[in-house]
Amino acid sequence: MTRGGLRQYGVLIALILLCLVFSAIAPDAFATRANLINLLQQITTLAIIATGATFVMVIGEFDLSFGFTASLAGVMAFYLFGNGFPVPIAMVIALFAGALAGLANGLFVARFEVPSFVATLAVGTILSGCAYWLSGGASMFSGVPESFKSLARGDFFGFPVLSLWMVAVLSVSAVIMSTTPFGRRLQALGVNPVAAHLAGLPVFRDRVTVFIIGGFLSALAGLLLSARLGSVQHTMGEGLLLPAYAAAFLGATASRTGTPNIGGAFLGVTIAGVVVNGLTIIGVEPFAQKMVTGGIILAAVMLRRASGK
Repeated sequence: MTRGGLRQYGVLIALILLCLVFSAIAPDAFATRANLINLLQQITTLAIIATGATFVMVIGEFDLSFGFTASLAGVMAFYLFGNGFPVPIAMVIALFAGALAGLANGLFVARFEVPSFVATLAVGTILSGCAYWLSGGASMFSGVPESFKSLARGDFFGFPVLSLWMVAVLSVSAVIMSTTPFGRRLQALGVNPVAAHLAGLPVFRDRVTVFIIGGFLSALAGLLLSARLGSVQHTMGEGLLLPAYAAAFLGATASRTGTPNIGGAFLGVTIAGVVVNGLTIIGVEPFAQKMVTGGIILAAVMLRRASGK
């Protein structure tokens, strides 16, 4: 295989090999329709947050508040349910809170030139405190309407309802990123922000918008995760941050240009999901799963170097 082919198809080949290995080791558990449905449900929230991470990475920034935003959205919805708010209103408020957090991140980064690592970590810490305050530091699971749970449970013609959200988010995001003027401006901004500014592009507006999109998608992921579980904790979404960025980075290695992209991010999410799912099935301890996941990320780095990127 040529170096270009190795770069473009190496991640996909790795995914296929992983599926073949786990299917051979545990054919009655891994290679089943039931496990496929389970895998789709497991990767949905991660895929949505990885999509937000991809938008932010395209412009050369990072948002470390995603997990905190997801947690706050779930806690806020449950808090509002407990105070008699109907499901649609509670969800709109939670999603608005996520977008507002993204707006704050965007303003700190784009207006005040605070490094995105610092700004988003600070905002995320504030969001974590708000989630703790609303939940009292305890799990919330009572008074949750069945109509809210149904948003992430059940199936539609055999396809998990939860994963329909993932398909919708990925599809819309891919169209935005690849076919709209906004998406093309983001690509230009990521390549050379100075040139984008000199060309008269709305750099400030686009940078802020990207962070708003990330906050909104994080809040949506938090709502769907809490709907699937039927409960919420103030730290519920924090474990999604690093896997989401790992998936986005893996996706970038699958790109011909080595840039973050929606399809690649989904491929990275799928690899992460298959690894965790397969290792769990064969009885590998959680600490070892993290070690394997880290090894895959390092392998992606070496693959990128070997392919000349």
